[in-house]
Amino acid sequence: MNQYETVFILTPVLSEEQMKEAVKNYEDFLTKNGAEIVHRENWGMRKLAYPIQKKSSGFYQVLEYTHTGDVVAKVEVQFKRDERVLRFLTVKLDKHAVAYNEKKRRAKKEAKKAEQEA
Repeated sequence: MNQYETVFILTPVLSEEQMKEAVKNYEDFLTKNGAEIVHRENWGMRKLAYPIQKKSSGFYQVLEYTHTGDVVAKVEVQFKRDERVLRFLTVKLDKHAVAYNEKKRRAKKEAKKAEQEA
């Protein structure tokens, strides 16, 4: 099983509810095709480095999942067909990137826990 990370940008004209629905659709698509979602993260509305389709901002989303690899092509076809998606990038993570992501998540959890205790 390989681990992948997909970052995609949704159009800023969507409401918060529509954005969450789009992300849920992609998560469901991945799980129906046998992928296991390891981590999901909403980076929120961010300014783009350059305009894409005359838009200067977008909702950034990150999905990290494990699968054999044939699902990547399928989900990328879904991204290309969806007009809500401005850009996307899928990267296969090596063992060092997986370890780094785990360490980063663990540090976030500890910081959140320390903040709640204070």
